Amino acid sequence: MTDFESVDALLASVRVDAELPSADERRALRLALKLSQADVARALGVNPKTVGGWESGREPTGEVRAKYAYLLEGLRAKLEPKPEPEPEPEPEPEPEAPEATVAERESAATTPAAEPVGDDVELLARPAACVLCGGPATHQVAGFPQHLDPAECASAIPQAAIPQAAPSPAPVPVAARPEKPSTRRAFQSTSDMPDVIGDAVRAALEKHGGDLEAATAALVRRAIPDAMSLLDACRKGARYDIIGHPWIPDILRKKTAKGADEIWEARPKWTRPELPPGRHEITALDINGAYLSALKTHLPLGELEHSSGNHHDRRRAGVHLITPPDWEYEDVLPNPIGARDEPGPLWVSEPTLRLLLRLSTARYGLCEPPVIHESFTSGATENLLEKFRGVLRDAREKAIEENDDVTLEYVKAMYSKFVSTMGESNYNRELYRPDWMHIIRSQAFANLWMKAYKAHDEGLAVVRAMGTDELHVLGDWRSVFPEGRGVAEVKVKDVYEASAAVDEDAGEAR
Repeated sequence: MTDFESVDALLASVRVDAELPSADERRALRLALKLSQADVARALGVNPKTVGGWESGREPTGEVRAKYAYLLEGLRAKLEPKPEPEPEPEPEPEPEAPEATVAERESAATTPAAEPVGDDVELLARPAACVLCGGPATHQVAGFPQHLDPAECASAIPQAAIPQAAPSPAPVPVAARPEKPSTRRAFQSTSDMPDVIGDAVRAALEKHGGDLEAATAALVRRAIPDAMSLLDACRKGARYDIIGHPWIPDILRKKTAKGADEIWEARPKWTRPELPPGRHEITALDINGAYLSALKTHLPLGELEHSSGNHHDRRRAGVHLITPPDWEYEDVLPNPIGARDEPGPLWVSEPTLRLLLRLSTARYGLCEPPVIHESFTSGATENLLEKFRGVLRDAREKAIEENDDVTLEYVKAMYSKFVSTMGESNYNRELYRPDWMHIIRSQAFANLWMKAYKAHDEGLAVVRAMGTDELHVLGDWRSVFPEGRGVAEVKVKDVYEASAAVDEDAGEAR
């Protein structure tokens, strides 16, 4: 080997790691082009959680680092403005216009453009993905990142395609203020949806030769992927995109494989300390479709951003570190944060905070407002899953009406497993939103608490509140709650007798 060959061999053996942008820029590049962590992970042949780690500061090594650097460089190139085309030759000057026309043109040219104003327009600290076109936007409207200038938004209709009105003979004194993009509609009606649930049930029954038990078992086994497919179908045409694998703060990550994260779910497990004197007949009510109803809740659209201070923005949702207020009604109503012996601040999700704030208003006056110390939130909408919920609700009601137990069990499995597996689960790799999981569960608990309050307010004695769907009451409950199997109705789970002291196992006797 010559001297130069040995030098070349040494140079070839030296590996220089590819340069990578900062973790924040990696995440910003991906979001600006509306890519999920799962999209990036598939392209690089890694797990979505690995991509999340890289966007939290962990560094890739080896060949995958070079591939990741190449991908990020390509994303950056996509966002760079394209060079403007060469200017065309100037046309020959036209004959001078009449004096009135020149005056109109000068007036229009000097009319100042109106600046968008309003409390709901905010300047972002760093660009975020526009909810209309996905490009980087520097402002947000009503909590949602958007371009304020339609010309900057990729979703804007080309001006040449917009019919121009006939010129007015009189000059316009002030330029009209541009309208803000609508952020209300996040879903479509369910009337345009194909009958995917009915088709799946019919196919399962045909495959199993009409065996109801076998068809039901097969449908329940595939409930998770089917629910995700239904969610994708329901999201077509929706205004807001779902980020399936966003960056997640450490408080939402499990500390051990079988452990829990730091979010406290206000799951009620309460029994009234004392009953009125005498022996009473108590009715255990079953709240229908608790998790199905809880899908209507304020869900954060994008990645959670940190903030501090005792302030709640109703246009945003997430998780909050609070000091809960004292609760003085334990003898007649459960504590809204559930049974918690440990004092001091705790992390709660959006529905729990909103319930406490609601109960602190003059309308209820049951407690002081909670103290908010810090939050992880994003712009939110209450209707993100509304079409998905509507399809499942309609299928459930139709199954009940037709005594179709196969479809009923299939639908129940779809919405219950959808909620339970969107956190750290090996059964659902398409959606990793532990924040949504906590929020939907807590919304179900909050809904149950409000039913307990309604019973108390209407003169019933609330005896027990358990989990998300069990409420024990004493009194004429049919004058308060409609009976039936619909989502807005309740049904009787059990009836038992108890005297002045309620035994812990009384409600379990069948």
